[in-house]
Amino acid sequence: MTNKKNTKKPSKETIAKALFEAELRKKNIKEVSSTIEINGPSGIEPTRYGDWERKGIASDF
Repeated sequence: MTNKKNTKKPSKETIAKALFEAELRKKNIKEVSSTIEINGPSGIEPTRYGDWERKGIASDF
C-alpha cells in the first residue's frame, strides 16, 4: 500500500459538470420534499416505527 496522495487536479469541465449535477440533485430533493401527500397520515411517518394505524385498525409489518 502506498502513501502517495492523488495530486492531479480535476479539470474545469469536470468541476463545472459536478456543480451542475449537484444543483440538479438539490432541485430534485426540494421538489420531492415539497410534494403534499393527499389523505396520508398526519404527523411523523408511521412506517418509521414499523407499524401503521388507519381508522383504528393497526397493522404491524
